Amino acid sequence: MHRIIINIFCGLLIALTVSCGSTSSDNGKKVFNMNLNDNLTSLDPAFARNQNAMWMINQIFNGLVQIDSDLNIMPCIAKSWQNSADGLTYTFILRNDVYFHNHPLFKNGKGRKVIAADFVYSFYRLIDPKVASSGGWIFSDKATGIENFKAINDTTFQVHLIKPFPAFMKLLTTQYCSVVPKEIVEHYGKDFRSNPIGTGPFKFKHWKEDEILVLLKNENYWEKQDNQRLPFLDAVKVTFISDKQSAFMNFLKKELDFFDKVDGSYRDDILTKSGKMTTKYKGKFNIRKSPYLCTEYVGIMVDSSKAIVKNSPLKYKKVRQAINYAIDKPKLIKYLRNGVGIPATSGFIPEGMPGYDSSAVKGYHYDPKKAARLLAEAGFPNGKGMPMVTLSTSTTYKDLIEFIQGELHAIGMNVKVDASPSASLRDLMSKNEVNFFRGSWIADYPDGENYMAMFYSKNKVPNGPNYTAYFNKDFDRLFEQSYFISNDEQRYLLYQKMDRMVLEYANIVPIFYDQSIVMTQNNISGYAINAQNLMILKTVKKK
Repeated sequence: MHRIIINIFCGLLIALTVSCGSTSSDNGKKVFNMNLNDNLTSLDPAFARNQNAMWMINQIFNGLVQIDSDLNIMPCIAKSWQNSADGLTYTFILRNDVYFHNHPLFKNGKGRKVIAADFVYSFYRLIDPKVASSGGWIFSDKATGIENFKAINDTTFQVHLIKPFPAFMKLLTTQYCSVVPKEIVEHYGKDFRSNPIGTGPFKFKHWKEDEILVLLKNENYWEKQDNQRLPFLDAVKVTFISDKQSAFMNFLKKELDFFDKVDGSYRDDILTKSGKMTTKYKGKFNIRKSPYLCTEYVGIMVDSSKAIVKNSPLKYKKVRQAINYAIDKPKLIKYLRNGVGIPATSGFIPEGMPGYDSSAVKGYHYDPKKAARLLAEAGFPNGKGMPMVTLSTSTTYKDLIEFIQGELHAIGMNVKVDASPSASLRDLMSKNEVNFFRGSWIADYPDGENYMAMFYSKNKVPNGPNYTAYFNKDFDRLFEQSYFISNDEQRYLLYQKMDRMVLEYANIVPIFYDQSIVMTQNNISGYAINAQNLMILKTVKKK
């Protein structure tokens, strides 16, 4: 009954504009139907802190630059740019034909042209304490105030950094760095989150939280593909069905055009153990699997000044290395994830990241004999005399961690699993109050620095994400040196060297590099996949 009411409401709201069904309406409108199983937190780019927000913000807004499918930096509102020799000043030349979406607050209700001053305002918002943006980290250690952002003229925008940051252009591809119009933001205040006005391929129409979101084609959008103005779709309709099984049934009934993530409850139905589509669904819809910049790992605290480390057998490097050799990662991926994921045998930086090189960074392969030998060398032959260790996980990943528990039992380690809600585990990690834990790191931007920052000593909690409290002065020196190397290839060599250091110390146990699964109906084309798992709908076509 509840869903019927939503559909009636949807029909009344946009009957004249788009069809609510999955098929095109009588007047030929093309509507892309999708579901998000969690509600949106915000449509304001300053709060683009989770995947759902990023996905929707990316349809409504643009930034200076954008990524392509291979994570290359491409022009967007900035048609060109240059960097000063000292790596501190970036100068952007803006396009002269980009307009904000129409809004009654603009003169004659027509969206005005984007100018450099709009970027000054938008970027400063991220570090303005009054805004309290979750994206403050983008500029907080790179720009101290509004004076770091300058509009030289309407089409020339400059950013002055207080220290070099070679991955800066990649950082600018995040949705936090989208341009917003000052007069609209200040009119709505905090309610801009649900009244977004951007420059993107789709314009905001309606959002009833937890129920429906409707975006309509921006008829004045500036980008083209093959001389055709984007986007090709007329609208995007998003539902918020929290039950993944129900949402998947809607996809099978062709009420949804898109579906992602293969949940445990129906994973076996869709995928074989080797990760192929089951014969049941062959030809019924398209399924694509691709690298996703996310490393699933087990972390081990190594700060010996902490009691939980001092009294733990994990303080011995050989024990930590034994754990790395004891886990059969291909088996875990096959039986627990139906082939979704890549065994993490080449360091912490995942496959799909520019600069990833499995031949340059050799990680740990499954070798239970070597694991047992290392355990014996550490003074615990077959685990004899070794105190029990607790492996902490969030409830969602209990099956994965229980598999690891079994692998460690096989070499004689006595491991207890402690499962708690994700928020509780994150809180413990952020206070260094957990010794042995499951974690995952998703790239904020496509550069290996984002992964190596987890082991920089100045990023120890609560200042940053160094949850294992790793400290190595040589690592720190290389990490700091990397900021002064603008050549990507040379910088990647440093990342590889740092990755090898961390692997050898074994404070981290990389388990697998994740993969994204995207399912689309057969009449959908042009959905571009990227390792950032960023949704880009402007090039999608629906027959």
